[in-house]
Amino acid sequence: MLANIHARALMILLLAGCVTAAHASVTLELRSVGAQGFVLAQDDARISVQMVAPGVLHVHYVPMDNKTPPSLVIDPQRTQATRFKPQVSHTGDAVTLRSKRMTVAWNPKADTLMVTDAQGHTLLRQTDLMALAQGRIEVEHAADDALYGIGGFEANQPVTAGLLRDGKQVAQAGKQGHAGAPFVWSTAGYGVLVDCDGAAFDLVGGHITMSDFDRGDADYYILVGTPAELFGELAKLSGPAPMFPKWAMGFTNSQWGIDQKELLDILKTYRAKHIPIDNFTLDFDWKAWGQGDYGEFRWNPEKFPDGPSGKLAKMLGAEGVQLTGIMKPRLLLGTTEGDYATAHDLWIPGEQAYPEYFSHKQAKDVDFDKPESRRWFADLAMKYGFDKGIVGWWNDEADVYGKDGTLTSNTQFLNMERSLHDAQRAASDKRVWSINRNFWLGAQRYAYGLWSGDIDTGFASMAAQRTRMLSAIEVGEMKWGMDGGGFNGHPSGENYARWIEFGAFTPIFRVHGTFGQKRQPWRYGPVAEAAATAAIRLRYALIPYIYAYQHSEYVHGVGLVRPLTFDWPHDPKLRNDANAWLFGQWLLVSPVVEQGQTMKHVYLPAGTWTDWFSGKTYAGGQTIDVPVDAKTWRDIPLFIREGAIIPTQPVMDYVGQHPVATVTVQVFPSDHATHFDYYDDDGETYAYEQGAYFLQRLSAQRDGDEATFRTAKPSGSYQPALRHYLVKVHGITAATVRAKDVALEHYPTPAALESATGEGWATGHDRYGAFTVLKLDAGATRDVTLH
Repeated sequence: MLANIHARALMILLLAGCVTAAHASVTLELRSVGAQGFVLAQDDARISVQMVAPGVLHVHYVPMDNKTPPSLVIDPQRTQATRFKPQVSHTGDAVTLRSKRMTVAWNPKADTLMVTDAQGHTLLRQTDLMALAQGRIEVEHAADDALYGIGGFEANQPVTAGLLRDGKQVAQAGKQGHAGAPFVWSTAGYGVLVDCDGAAFDLVGGHITMSDFDRGDADYYILVGTPAELFGELAKLSGPAPMFPKWAMGFTNSQWGIDQKELLDILKTYRAKHIPIDNFTLDFDWKAWGQGDYGEFRWNPEKFPDGPSGKLAKMLGAEGVQLTGIMKPRLLLGTTEGDYATAHDLWIPGEQAYPEYFSHKQAKDVDFDKPESRRWFADLAMKYGFDKGIVGWWNDEADVYGKDGTLTSNTQFLNMERSLHDAQRAASDKRVWSINRNFWLGAQRYAYGLWSGDIDTGFASMAAQRTRMLSAIEVGEMKWGMDGGGFNGHPSGENYARWIEFGAFTPIFRVHGTFGQKRQPWRYGPVAEAAATAAIRLRYALIPYIYAYQHSEYVHGVGLVRPLTFDWPHDPKLRNDANAWLFGQWLLVSPVVEQGQTMKHVYLPAGTWTDWFSGKTYAGGQTIDVPVDAKTWRDIPLFIREGAIIPTQPVMDYVGQHPVATVTVQVFPSDHATHFDYYDDDGETYAYEQGAYFLQRLSAQRDGDEATFRTAKPSGSYQPALRHYLVKVHGITAATVRAKDVALEHYPTPAALESATGEGWATGHDRYGAFTVLKLDAGATRDVTLH
């Protein structure tokens, strides 16, 4: 099919006299110049070059007016940025487009399109635009540019390639935890996104060649900016990731092989031990699988007698626990639902029936690329699942492969979750949550999390998850998680403890194992339980910090976890570093992933860093040796970045157990101004999309022995329970504290200040050294100076 499309496009141009044997010598005519760009043409083929945003150049080659509709990579709800107008100038047939971020120049004498950054550095050149007629997008760049994106790794695939990309690559959704996108980018300051359902990339010798994008017209976007800006533009083109419910910031226990009695016993133990948990995910067990009468959708009344009535979900809800459940893309033949799918042609075309492994009965897979399949499947999922208390979707095994192992669709998983997302949004204002086993760019629009597939237990497998996570983020999937503890096998106590510590600093924090494996902390001995519990409780203390980055991802396209290259793009030591990452903007974490390790080497980028647990400070730009306790397993190499503003709250057994009236804000001021956008909303609905949220910018700066702390005017209509910020400004021992010209009341101790009803300040000392603590009214505008 692909070859036929390319052949037709080439034949059109040949018949029109547009292509000669030496097509590179063909001169393109400047057909028109407009407010956003220009159009080049050769007879009936044209190339539109439009700067649609300060950092986005849209190039579209169209032969004979044969436009292809946008793929699912592009947000169908996206509105064209017609308001943006670059500076356009042209002399003769030469055209230049300028913005604050880039300059684009068309040189008709050399038939070259050049893209430079705001400082005039050449980023990309296209010297053969007519290669588009042959189904190729070719761009040139500096040979030493570091390239990322395109695709990640399958569950059991070695990750030796690391984060960098070179040579031949295939952009595809893949299977078993793989993430893919037709997007390549560089820390040099650019990216290229192809609007297609799959593509081949060849990265060699300062050239990027993109082909096999299965459409006669070539449609692509050149992005320019910092890594964060690139992903911000990517989110605008491909669509924002809606916010997960706030409970999803907490801990999830998933289990295969369970019934109602065991479930209730497990959750009773979590609560008795005060080990926080918010979500329990059920595997096959919750369904009446293989029993017919929509058994692939409905509760199993023998294992879960209170499931079908919704009573079980209400019982758990009263304890602050959500119920989520597995969904499969296949249906059994010879059932009411199977017969319906056959009668209405809802199966994947050409797929043969096969005995599925759970019931050993004949089954086939639903084709979610068909709208009628999506509507029918989701209606049943809502009727038998959501309406009975299943509030989140664990979609499994829709990474569709034919008999020969060839990928048949990049969009099956995307469209499976799309069906559930759209149905739930149509029926309820309750936020959608899902995890899925592969990712294709565009899926993030449907509240789409990715987990890394059926991974093995053990330290080597755990270590590999770092690269899997960061490579998924580098193609645009910010919501990533894994089977904590590993799916295959039984982890040792040490391995389990270290896996929980790792998971606590990932976007989706969960544990899971194969049939009969139990991943509760108390199953692995008292040492592992203590270490795991401490890590889970630390996660829950950081909920205000974590939740703010959910909103940041929705608005700006960059989420909770980001590779270190996002903030230090020009540090050569970080080019292929998966040993550590930023958790939010202000924390760097490097979990222990080696058995029996007593010393860990951690490279700290430029800046000043403070050990979260010991308070010891380090200068950045060096590799440090971090002692590791191989007996208690409780230490996590975690470092605070200079300038940090980190809100924390009291640890609870589940998110929202109690109203949070006071948030403690840890501040490590820098000599340049830094900020944090404190965010909150109802945590459950989509009211935030209509402005029902609370957002207040907190900022700080140090000047010698003095410092300033500011709270800006808040935005949004939501009124949180929050009444005060308890702001600990580290490294400052103030003698006076003033809000503008008014001195705040001084209290003798931090404890006295905390119990006071009004604003004030005190001084104290903790593991980080001296501090001044402020008590300020949340929602008020304050400009506080510490002298």
